[in-house]
Amino acid sequence: MQAFGRTSMESLKEKTAKGLFWGGMNNGVQQVIGLVFGIILGRLLSPEDYGMMAMISIFSLIATTLQNSGFTSALANLKSPCHADYNSVFWFNIIVGAAMYALLFCCAPLIADYYHTEKLIPLCRYAFLSIPIASLGTAQSAYLFKNLMAKQQAKAGMVAVICSSTVGAVMAFMGMAYWSLATQGLVFVSVTTAMQWRYSPWRPSFAIDFGPVRRMFRFSVKVLATSITTHINNNVLNILLGRYFSPHATGSYNQAYQWSSKCFYLVQGMVQQVAQPVLAGLNGQDGRQLGALRKLMRFTAFISFPLLFGLSLVAKEFITITITEKWLASAELLQILCVSGAVMPLHTVLGNTVLSKGRSDINFWCTCGLGVASIALMVCIWPLGIRTMVAAYAALNVVWVFVWLFFVRRLTGYGLVMFMRDVAPFALAAAGVMAATHLATAWIASLALLLTARVAMAAALYYAVMRLARVHIMKECEQFLSSKILNRKQ
Repeated sequence: MQAFGRTSMESLKEKTAKGLFWGGMNNGVQQVIGLVFGIILGRLLSPEDYGMMAMISIFSLIATTLQNSGFTSALANLKSPCHADYNSVFWFNIIVGAAMYALLFCCAPLIADYYHTEKLIPLCRYAFLSIPIASLGTAQSAYLFKNLMAKQQAKAGMVAVICSSTVGAVMAFMGMAYWSLATQGLVFVSVTTAMQWRYSPWRPSFAIDFGPVRRMFRFSVKVLATSITTHINNNVLNILLGRYFSPHATGSYNQAYQWSSKCFYLVQGMVQQVAQPVLAGLNGQDGRQLGALRKLMRFTAFISFPLLFGLSLVAKEFITITITEKWLASAELLQILCVSGAVMPLHTVLGNTVLSKGRSDINFWCTCGLGVASIALMVCIWPLGIRTMVAAYAALNVVWVFVWLFFVRRLTGYGLVMFMRDVAPFALAAAGVMAATHLATAWIASLALLLTARVAMAAALYYAVMRLARVHIMKECEQFLSSKILNRKQ
C-alpha cells in the first residue's frame, strides 16, 4: 500500500512538472512570438486601429464563453468522463456557438451606436466568426486538458500563434489597418481548433444525448458566469474608455494592457494547465493537496514578481525603442498595470483551488464581486482621467487576492500566514532588486544601453538573491530542466 502511494505521488509529481514545463514552453513561445510581431504591428498600426479591436473584444470573449459554457472545467472535475459526456458537450457547443454568432451579427449596429463608431458594424460581423469556429474545438480542448496533455496543447498553441501572427503582420504591411488584427484573431482560432482535432483521439458521433450536459450544468453554469465576469473585469477599461474617450485613448491603454498581459499570461498559462486537474486529483488527501497548493503558489510567485516588476522597470525604454514614441503614453500605464499583473497568476491558482473543491459557486461570487467593484469604481472615477482609472483598477486587483485567500482558507486551511511565507519573500526580493537596479543604472543616457543594462543586472541580481537564500523552488526547477537536457542527450 505504501509502495503504491509513493508510485502514485511520483507519477503525479512528474505529470505536474511536465505540465508546468510544457505550459511554460507553450506560453513562452507564444509570448516571444507575440513580442516580435507585437513590435512589428505596433510600428505599422496606429492607436486608433488597436482601439477599434479593443472596443469589440469583450463581446467576442463573452460569446465564446457562453458557447463553452464552463464544460471544460466540468469535464475536468469528473473522475472518468466517457464518450457520451464529451459528445454531449460537443454538439451543445456547436448549437450555442451558431446562435451566439447570429445574435451578435444582428446586434452589430447597436454595438457601433454604443461607441459612436459606424465602422464597427462590418468589423464586428467579421471578427465574431471566431465564435462558431471555436465551438468545433471545445470538446477536443477539454479532452487534452482533462488528460494533462500539455505537450499537445503547447504544440497547438505554438503553431497557431506563428500562423496568425504572420498573417496579421503581412496584412498590416499591406495597409489593411484594423482588419489585420481581426484576421489575426480568426486565423489563431482556426489553427488552434484544427490542431486540437489532430492531437485529441476523441471523435464525436451522431448519437446525440444532452443528458450529460444537463447533469453538468449546475456546476458549469457557475463557471460560465465566473468566466464572463472575469472577461468583463479584464476589459472594463476598454469598455468605458471606448465610450467616454476616443479610439486613440482606448488604443493607448490597450497597448499597455497587451504588453503586461503577455507577461502574466505566460505564468498563468503554466499553472492553469495543471492547477485544477492536479488539486482535484488530490481531493480527500488534505495534507498532500495543501502541500501541492503551497508549491504552486511559491512557483507562481517565484516567476511572476520578477517578470512583471522587471517589465515595469524598463517600460519606457522598451516602448520607445520597440514601437516608437507614438506609444509613449502607453509606457506610463504599463508601469502601473505591471503591479496588478504580478498578482493575476495568484488569482488563477487560488481560483482553481476553489474549483478543484467543486465550489464553483464560491468561484463565481468571488469573481463577480471583483467585477462589480471594478465597474462601480471605474464609473465613479472616470472624470478623473485615464491614469487614475488604471491606478485604481490595479490597486483593486491587488487587494482582491486576499478575498480569494479568505475562501481558500475555509476550504483547505491555507491561511494568511502560509500565504505570506510563500509569496512575500519573492515579492520583496523582486521589488528590492528592481529598486537597486533603477538606482544603479539611472545615470545611463543611451536608451538601448539602459534597457540592456537593466535587464542584465536585474536578472543577475535576482538569481544571486535566490541562490544566497537557497530557495528550494529554484533548485527544483533547475533539477527538472537538467533532467530534461540529459534525457535529450541520451
